[in-house]
Amino acid sequence: MEYSHRYHAYPTQEVAAELEYHLNVHRQLYNHVRWDYGNSPEDDKPSEYDQNNRLPEWKRKWSVFSELHSKAAQETVARFHRNLSNLRKKKEKGYNVGRLKRQAPAEYRSVTYNQSGFDLDEKRGRDRYAYVRFSKIGWVKIRYHRLIPDHATIKEVTFKKETTGEWFVSFGLETDESDLPEKPDEDSLNASNSVGIDLGILNYIHTSDGKTVDWLNLEDDYERLQREQRKLSRKEKGSNNYEKQRVKVAKVKRRIRRKVLDYQHKITTWLVKEYDAVFVEDLNVQSMLQGDGNARNKQDVAWRQFITLLEYKADLYGTHVVQVEARGTTKGCASCGVETAKPIWVREHSCPSCGFKTDRDANAAMNVLKRGFSELGLGWPEDTPVETALPTNTTSVSAKRVVETGSLGA
Repeated sequence: MEYSHRYHAYPTQEVAAELEYHLNVHRQLYNHVRWDYGNSPEDDKPSEYDQNNRLPEWKRKWSVFSELHSKAAQETVARFHRNLSNLRKKKEKGYNVGRLKRQAPAEYRSVTYNQSGFDLDEKRGRDRYAYVRFSKIGWVKIRYHRLIPDHATIKEVTFKKETTGEWFVSFGLETDESDLPEKPDEDSLNASNSVGIDLGILNYIHTSDGKTVDWLNLEDDYERLQREQRKLSRKEKGSNNYEKQRVKVAKVKRRIRRKVLDYQHKITTWLVKEYDAVFVEDLNVQSMLQGDGNARNKQDVAWRQFITLLEYKADLYGTHVVQVEARGTTKGCASCGVETAKPIWVREHSCPSCGFKTDRDANAAMNVLKRGFSELGLGWPEDTPVETALPTNTTSVSAKRVVETGSLGA
């Protein structure tokens, strides 16, 4: 299993200058890799392997490239080819894509050391701080707020400069499957230790056992962002005042991103520790954002990010997470299966066939749960009445309660 830990970094002024310098040289290397690929014949485009073999020649010709660590330079070459591969995949799916563009200084903000060229000194730091050494750069102090597990192997380390000017260090970790908690046997799953989740509209999520988690209130943050963006629009681009205001805008955006991510971490940790199996809708997020409606709110929800967090934490805590087909979960009756069309403003499910009534999102969550059991090939237990699993009086769960019930350790 692969995952990552991210830490705030506090380089000295001298080391920060080295980080900036190496970041710029890697950017130049990336642009040269792009140029070399673009100027090769169409029927003889170089592969990642070919361009890695050209690195020694480039280092002799341009001495600035010889200042880079070899593994970090190879990772920059790999970065270009990964971007190229992603572009091809989008084109195959019918997207109208262009070519990879030349990277400007403001756009290229990270460098990765793969397998070697770095050291982590956990004992050197005090008060939850540690140090990371990057080859040819120096030691960087990081806020070591969570330890890297003993059973995890560090595969790569990335340093990044955010648009706010802050530095971060990320560790790419790999854990052997045998070191992870064993997931409960599927035959032991039932409606009491499993949950279906509807990613809602009035609530952030609605569970099949009647719990709801409130929305994260970001109105004040967005009002502040709009104010700062208006101030930025009045500055002369390229001036010192423009740059200062740009950083302020970036910090407000960062605050919003961090709030959303922190909220999702709390909810997903609570879910994987509370239940043995979590079933969630497989949503086509891209088409939802491109459709009519409040796209900003949909993006703030970051449902794809939510599901990704849920899946990786499921492995860490030994929980089943299964994505199920989302189509029809709202229309179908969780009790008898009869479909009833409901406009978005109708918030109650009332089945004309069997008379079952409950909240619209609660009905959808139960359908997700039932589909999850079907996905695992278990079927729905006949001795589990839907009325028992779907209380009509739902319980609202605030973020504070999620934190108290769950854990922040993930």
